[in-house]
Amino acid sequence: MSVAVLEPRNGRRAVYGSQAHVTASLVKVDILAALLLRAQREGRPLTQWEESTAASMIRSSDNASANALWDRIGGGQGLTDANRTLRLTSTQAGSGPHWGLTRSTAADQLALLSAVFDDHSPLNRASRDLIQTLMGHIDADQDWGVSAAGSRWQLKNGWLPRPDSERWAINSMGRVKAHGSTFYLVILSQGSSSMSHGISAVEQAAQSAVRVLCSTPPPVSPIIR
Repeated sequence: MSVAVLEPRNGRRAVYGSQAHVTASLVKVDILAALLLRAQREGRPLTQWEESTAASMIRSSDNASANALWDRIGGGQGLTDANRTLRLTSTQAGSGPHWGLTRSTAADQLALLSAVFDDHSPLNRASRDLIQTLMGHIDADQDWGVSAAGSRWQLKNGWLPRPDSERWAINSMGRVKAHGSTFYLVILSQGSSSMSHGISAVEQAAQSAVRVLCSTPPPVSPIIR
């Protein structure tokens, strides 16, 4: 398991684990960010089709929508190009059509959350507002993961059974409100015996990460590798 948490109001940050994990559907936020950067370069808003497809991809985690937008951004090369702009340095795009096999670190996904939620971002206000709105209206059956750490949230989850090991990759990331503050939170995991076991472990890690960071006085930033 890898964990990254940031309290943006004071810069307190903690990272545990530097290994790259399979992102599964977590990469759909990155795909949407790449699409929005492309539209910004072209000086246009998303088309009606792009916006509705993005909504299905994020809110319902629809894979067919992700396939379509993966093609729209230029596949793995398009994602790699966008990630240079987004300052993600340890993310390797999945090959061919396999966007779900993109690999990334918790620190990189924390950088992506900062691009989604911070004012100083390559994504303009309209682009950030769209991603934030979609992440705040996830389908009810996908309200798990980092949401366990707070009462208000915007999130995206990813899950994937690994046929080589018969184990699960379970991931969650987002912004949560807890203990009177706001936190960006990423949990990446692999090796769970079932999806439910993985979700439980991710939720416990999310709660622990926020609790530990809250007990660390600023400006100390524990970086654990």
